[in-house]
Amino acid sequence: MQVFLRVENVSKSTVLGENIKIADSSLRRMVGLLGTSHLEPQSGLLIFPTQGVHTFGMKYPIDVVFLDRGRRVVGIRSAIKPWRLSPIFWRAECVVELPAGVIAATRTEVGDQLSWGAERRQGS
Repeated sequence: MQVFLRVENVSKSTVLGENIKIADSSLRRMVGLLGTSHLEPQSGLLIFPTQGVHTFGMKYPIDVVFLDRGRRVVGIRSAIKPWRLSPIFWRAECVVELPAGVIAATRTEVGDQLSWGAERRQGS
């Protein structure tokens, strides 16, 4: 069973994604989105714990939302291109990697409150 998250921006009443996977082990964090050719709409990856990400080996840009322990947005980076490093956000506990354009489409900004709920489904 794979766990998927529905990630919402409570402050803006928008949904960042319905099919967010979780990378909470060393192996899952290390692999991340490597080997993927794109992110489907409504998909993404929650990486826990981390304060920064890289896009080395990636084939496409991604949006990244940095969250503190209370799931408040402490940093955002839109359309990070392949082969880049994000800044380190020292207050961040986790990040959500999303298709490029989601931050703008959901009007997500620093200070917004996010929430999520888990759903178990068959599949990868």
